[in-house]
Amino acid sequence: MQTFSDIPGITGRAIHGHLDLRCDVRPDGTLYLSRQSFRAPVHLGKSHNGSGALLVHLVNPTAGFFDGDRLDLDVTAGAGSRLVMCTPAASRVFRARGETPALCQQTLKVERDAFLEWIPEPFIPQAGARYHQRTVIELEKSAGLLFFEWIAPGRVARGEVFAYDRLRWELDLKVAGQLMARERYELRPGDHSLSALQDKFPAAHCVTAYVAGIPAEEWPAGELDDLSSDRVYLGHGPLPGEVHLVRALCADSLAARELMSGLRRVLYRAAGRELPHLGRL
Repeated sequence: MQTFSDIPGITGRAIHGHLDLRCDVRPDGTLYLSRQSFRAPVHLGKSHNGSGALLVHLVNPTAGFFDGDRLDLDVTAGAGSRLVMCTPAASRVFRARGETPALCQQTLKVERDAFLEWIPEPFIPQAGARYHQRTVIELEKSAGLLFFEWIAPGRVARGEVFAYDRLRWELDLKVAGQLMARERYELRPGDHSLSALQDKFPAAHCVTAYVAGIPAEEWPAGELDDLSSDRVYLGHGPLPGEVHLVRALCADSLAARELMSGLRRVLYRAAGRELPHLGRL
């Protein structure tokens, strides 16, 4: 009889999953997945074309991440393609049972004249959770990008607000091989790392967007400023390589969801692209 320990990528306490995906354009202009391979805890929903993009749902059919779990993601938008990757549900990481954090390592590549939108639902760390995420984004000079991240403070309805043990985020963004942005930060309840979040809103949601493909003269600074409110504290600015960063603190999940919807409308309009419908925002 086959047991979990006999299945590749699964041990008695952890799962090592992967996703290897590439989007290309057929000679008739149809977008399609020219390569796809995945293993639990990843599953792909059926992709479909809409608004000139290929929309792919990235699904985690398990309860979420546990310490020791590892997920390797490698996604490429091939030359001239337009790919939207989204998740239909929040990602969760549970209380750690040992010292090893759950690990997600993701590499996103966008080739010449291609566009990639990466828009997940919120990441929800539960009390006692340990999680480490490494992201590498590689853009060719003519590539477009809209990369979102949304970090929730925890299971607020259960009173778990900034009750996780440790979150570590790493990101490198390169354009034509040159490093344009590097982030390294660690969030630990009870020390200074969370003070800026807690000072603005007691249960702040953090939303980040890296944007490429909008010329500096077309950057919608005024429209983005208008998205700020008493429930959203938003800032934005340019980085080298015609990349822009948007970051916001939101009072709660509803404010974060409304903000992301507004950001998509503003940024797609500024890029001169048709806005794909995700069916959830």
